[in-house]
Amino acid sequence: MTPLPRQSGILLHPTSLPGPHGSGDLGPAAYHFVDWLVAGGQSLWQVLPLTGVGPGNSPYSSPSAFAGSELLIDLGALHTTGWLTDADLAEVPAFPADRIDYAAVRPFRMGQLRRAAERFFADQKSHRHADFEAFCVDAHAWLDDYALFMALDIANHGDQGTMWQDWPAAQAHREPDALSEAKSQHAAEIGFWKFCQWCFHEQWAKLKAYANAHRIEIVGDLPIFVSGHSADVWANPQLFDLDKDGRPRVVAGVPPDYFSETGQRWGNPLYLWSAHAAENYRWWIERMQQMLKLCDIVRIDHFRGFESYWEIPAAAETAIDGIWQPGPGEALFTAMRGELSDESGRLKIIAEDLGIITPAVRKLRQDVGLPGMRILHFAFGDDARNPYLPHNYDANTVVYTGTHDNDTTCGWWASLEQEEQDRVHAYLGVGSENAAELCWYLIRLAFSSVAQFCVIPMQDALMLDTTHRMNRPSIGEGSWEWRYRWDQVEAWHADHLADLTRLYGRDYESQHPEDEESED
Repeated sequence: MTPLPRQSGILLHPTSLPGPHGSGDLGPAAYHFVDWLVAGGQSLWQVLPLTGVGPGNSPYSSPSAFAGSELLIDLGALHTTGWLTDADLAEVPAFPADRIDYAAVRPFRMGQLRRAAERFFADQKSHRHADFEAFCVDAHAWLDDYALFMALDIANHGDQGTMWQDWPAAQAHREPDALSEAKSQHAAEIGFWKFCQWCFHEQWAKLKAYANAHRIEIVGDLPIFVSGHSADVWANPQLFDLDKDGRPRVVAGVPPDYFSETGQRWGNPLYLWSAHAAENYRWWIERMQQMLKLCDIVRIDHFRGFESYWEIPAAAETAIDGIWQPGPGEALFTAMRGELSDESGRLKIIAEDLGIITPAVRKLRQDVGLPGMRILHFAFGDDARNPYLPHNYDANTVVYTGTHDNDTTCGWWASLEQEEQDRVHAYLGVGSENAAELCWYLIRLAFSSVAQFCVIPMQDALMLDTTHRMNRPSIGEGSWEWRYRWDQVEAWHADHLADLTRLYGRDYESQHPEDEESED
């Protein structure tokens, strides 16, 4: 196979973008961010899952593995179409600029979307109805179940904690007459959710096309597991390990690790892998096809779960009492490769192989041919054999200073014991105690490594402290809220990134010298 190019980029979820409506979205700031990436010589924009948020405002607990987040829809674009008025957008509350107040943002944004949908459906002469109907036909395989699920969730008081298993039995078990009646009774609500998905997918497609036209590839994020309270589980109960009432018999998580002494009890239902194998992993292939419409490269979260996963009794309060169970292994990726590989036979997937990684997990990743992840924050806890130290990398690697689950590098540095700080100094060959300086030294270390991809969290590019952390695993409170402001971004940030990109051969010109020759 032809060697893949060396690339670099920034990790930033769109909700963290600046903007006037309480949370980042797919509006002008997203395009400005793409322009900033170009100025910094970058070629990758990594995001978190683009699906809707669930409990705790986490994008990893979505009501659908296929639907986009309604909160990312640019309201300004709906104003341009005439579906929102000047008066509508004059009613914007005084949202904080550097955090997302979800309790205030969600009702504001959803209220505006309902206004826009009402005006869209009221104007039956609009030429846009043909576009809407075409989208609904194209996406019907997941859209119909999702829109009905969301309508029934509202009708059954999901905002008060009601789960789909608590709905009337005929709805919960998807009896045909009950579904037919629900579709008729909730037709307007179903139309609203389909309208939102059309808006999201249309806006995202335009943003992605803009990024791709500027040589920026989107790196998406696909959680291995789905939320129990989701259209996915409700519509496909035969693919999950559920009891007769549709409730999870066992749930997902990880044993005690770097992040938590009691492990992490995620609570997601686990797959019945035998059922997936019986249909040649069709649901997974369709899920990945949807991801590859939205992104150019897909990071699969918790890759080790495909080799073996931590099974926790549903009644257990922590993850301590779980057991390892075998995953689908290479068979899943063989099925994917048959339909999803690129022209060179590669799957454009990054394996998030963090946590407890055994030789069997490493072998599976290598056999499938996927790049793994290396986190520099994990590199300095012991000796030279640490696999996260750059001299131990191979090229088929994605290196990060930290991820969304880590502290910022400035916060990480401040938290280190003196012994570990000394190891950082020795490895970098510098003696600085300044957190901001150490942050850029670590960024330089990542860029200089042999890793094919290098991705830096936006917080590190801006040298921000621990108060700007995106997620605190097992804690939750205050997570997923961070936003940056343009006044935090100085011209030298992009200049410095561009310099490192050229210096270490991660720029487009270094990877495509034939383009320069053809211009001559």
